[in-house]
Amino acid sequence: MPPDDERSNYLLAERTLLDRIEGQPAEVHRIRGELGGEAAADEYHRKLEGIRLGLALQGIGPDGHTASLFPSSPALEERVRRAIAAPHDDVERVTMTLPVLSGATQVVYLVLGQDKAEAVQRAFAGPPDPAIPASLLRSEAGETIVLLDRTAAARLDNGT
Repeated sequence: MPPDDERSNYLLAERTLLDRIEGQPAEVHRIRGELGGEAAADEYHRKLEGIRLGLALQGIGPDGHTASLFPSSPALEERVRRAIAAPHDDVERVTMTLPVLSGATQVVYLVLGQDKAEAVQRAFAGPPDPAIPASLLRSEAGETIVLLDRTAAARLDNGT
């Protein structure tokens, strides 16, 4: 999808982060979703060669997905490519793979909302499980930080 599509993660990042910072980044390497899933993934795979992320800012969906890594998806097993097409019900998606994301110095989860409470509990209080992709993504060489509002943390607070 093009960067100005209302479903675009790039548009969300542009509106909520990039447009609001005083010093604009020298470079932004967005996934060019308008090329289609496979072509955009191929291009991004090449762009990521030799790159190690300093920060991987993640969210979690109510189903436990993070990035476009969905429950029990074959994408969770990818270990060679850095970016892959990740078709899903709503749109053609492209995602970085677990090895790229977990290679980040810091993985930071920012999760808001009661609808995420069960996924948060399963991702951070349970064992790693492909049914909850967020449970599989942790920084291998640095730290993983989880920032939650009260409602997202509700099932951690009361132990249920």
